[in-house]
Amino acid sequence: MNEEYDVIVLGTGLTECILSGIMSVKGKKVLHMDRNPYYGAESASITPLEDLYKRFNLPGNPPESMGKGRDWNVDLVPKFLMANGQLVRMLLITQVTRYLDFKVIEGSYVYKGGKIFKVPSTETEALSSSLMGIFEKRRFRNFLIFVANFDENDPKTLEGIDPHKTSMRSIFQKFKLGQDVIDFTGHSLALYRTDDYLDLPCNEAINRIKLYSESLARYGKSPYLYPLYGLGELPQGFARLSAIYGGTYMLNKPIEEIIVENGKVVGVKSEGEIARCKQLICDPSYFKDRTKKIGQVIRVICVLSHPIQNTGDINSCQIIIPQNQVSRKHDIYVCMISFAHNVAAQGKYIAIASTTVETDNPEKEIKPALDLLEPIDQKFVSISDLLVPTDSGTDSQIFLSRSYDATTHFETTCDDIKNIYQRMTGTEFDFTEMERKQQDIFGDAAE
Repeated sequence: MNEEYDVIVLGTGLTECILSGIMSVKGKKVLHMDRNPYYGAESASITPLEDLYKRFNLPGNPPESMGKGRDWNVDLVPKFLMANGQLVRMLLITQVTRYLDFKVIEGSYVYKGGKIFKVPSTETEALSSSLMGIFEKRRFRNFLIFVANFDENDPKTLEGIDPHKTSMRSIFQKFKLGQDVIDFTGHSLALYRTDDYLDLPCNEAINRIKLYSESLARYGKSPYLYPLYGLGELPQGFARLSAIYGGTYMLNKPIEEIIVENGKVVGVKSEGEIARCKQLICDPSYFKDRTKKIGQVIRVICVLSHPIQNTGDINSCQIIIPQNQVSRKHDIYVCMISFAHNVAAQGKYIAIASTTVETDNPEKEIKPALDLLEPIDQKFVSISDLLVPTDSGTDSQIFLSRSYDATTHFETTCDDIKNIYQRMTGTEFDFTEMERKQQDIFGDAAE
């Protein structure tokens, strides 16, 4: 370990593993360490189930009705992949897809008036949805056609609006869409967590709806994908990519000191040895005094013995509870997966509810989601601080990632990766820089 590296990475969360993979592919000498004995850090999948009980300080062992502990891989952070999103693009370009198997999430639902409804996201579904009356359906269909054709560089598709000036609120008014339709469009299709977007230029919101529709078009049932054996497989896939290109990995390594000289990072001390480096990437837990707290997220992992009611007994889904429906400022999300994804024992389901904390009683805030999941066999509640770096890191060459937010997908995580890359290299992130140029010898070459 007493060597000089271009980049040292601390923490094996998804953000850190993707960045170490990119840096290794670019020819950098990378050392990647984690204080934990497992991959994934905050984005890990915990196995066996006994370890989850220990992590949440629950007494005793899981009951026998939970099946074998080894059959469980429980995500700490509930997220799906947008089929046409940035993370899938990263997986495809780096060919990390060859280490993973994915399933399509079977449905996306939205909460209205205490019930859940399937999210209509195609013209056909819009016309048959029970969320809207007959005239509203036609108007919503016209809106979806406008979005599908929208191209900010082709004035013919803009119908007289200025994508950089016209607000999204004005677009909804143009199509005469009512409040309920605005709710599920902004929150279930554009996937905004608050209503702040309504008074911003419409360009971003329209492109978010396009991403949703294009992701949905790839596989049909929903726009979301999920890896078999849990999200913890993702960082491991990118860790393997880094290792192929010469990256060194060390788990279970206590970090004693990050050594800074004249305001610049020069190395990391672990177990009495010092590894020297020019740049350091780490998650917020390794350097808390360079972060600030901007909020909290509550996540409740629920083990169920049944699918969620009113979803047609499917074994995976997403439910969005728009903030207006429950008099809040932020949406509440539910991600549900099951034994079909090799993350739970046979006949068991894992539903994870999450939201941004707004009061000093977060468990009460998340109750509308838990009410949809009853009866619940076991709950695991966590409240995490949302930490962001206090500076860009360009002076110290210490680049911190952001905590995982309450969104149900990885788009914001990918934005953070691109941002760190830009801060580290001084150049805009380019997907083509991630392309692999060599095979690894552990079976890849034979494929």
